[in-house]
Amino acid sequence: MSKLHIKKGDTVYVNAGEDKGKTGRVLSVLVKEQRAIVEGINMVSKSTKPNAKNPQGGIVKKEAPIHISNLNPLDPKTGKPTRIGRKKNEAGVSVRYSKKSGEEIK
Repeated sequence: MSKLHIKKGDTVYVNAGEDKGKTGRVLSVLVKEQRAIVEGINMVSKSTKPNAKNPQGGIVKKEAPIHISNLNPLDPKTGKPTRIGRKKNEAGVSVRYSKKSGEEIK
């Protein structure tokens, strides 16, 4: 399986779906399913039973996974969505860089 262009902690732009045009921070990446959970994106209502954490139970809003093909990382220089390339830096370590500006993505 190839490496994904998105990592935990990246700020991403949503290309498609109900939340198209929004941006958010990646909370986790589900590699096998090729999906990511993004803060404030793809919110769903989930019914919960009463428990110690939530004694009342009821309906809870929570983020659902979104396919990574619908996400683009933001360019660190311009703040606009960009594609990702990979190259080796001076130390010989593979790094991700923005195709738009050529800036390295941390």
